[in-house]
Amino acid sequence: MRVNANLSFDGKCEEAFKFYERTFGGKIASMVTFGGAPGGEHMPAHMKNRIMHVALQVGDTVLMGSDAPMGYQKPQGFAVSIHTKTPEEADKVFAALAEGGAVIMPIAETAWTPRFGMVTDKFGTPWMVNCDPTL
Repeated sequence: MRVNANLSFDGKCEEAFKFYERTFGGKIASMVTFGGAPGGEHMPAHMKNRIMHVALQVGDTVLMGSDAPMGYQKPQGFAVSIHTKTPEEADKVFAALAEGGAVIMPIAETAWTPRFGMVTDKFGTPWMVNCDPTL
């Protein structure tokens, strides 16, 4: 069994996932627009270029997302957790996510790890960045 996060956006999914691809060093495995999917010719014009499904491969995990077809709602009650092997990688990822976003807890050494921080990125997605040298 595998559990993956699936993020929702309000028309910014493609931009967000291209940013995540660069930030996490992953690779977009698939990206399908509503207009490019079977039956897409029947979609309203404003939905045709929005993302129906995207999958970003990062290491052995997959981050998925879409532009919410039934109405976007601001994320709440969760955060996507990123685990890096080194403090330097944690600092780099955190800085990228914080650019244009909002730092909730600055990245720093904690009792359990050499680096931990919390940030909401410029797309509204909440993240926890945690360094785990045992990875």
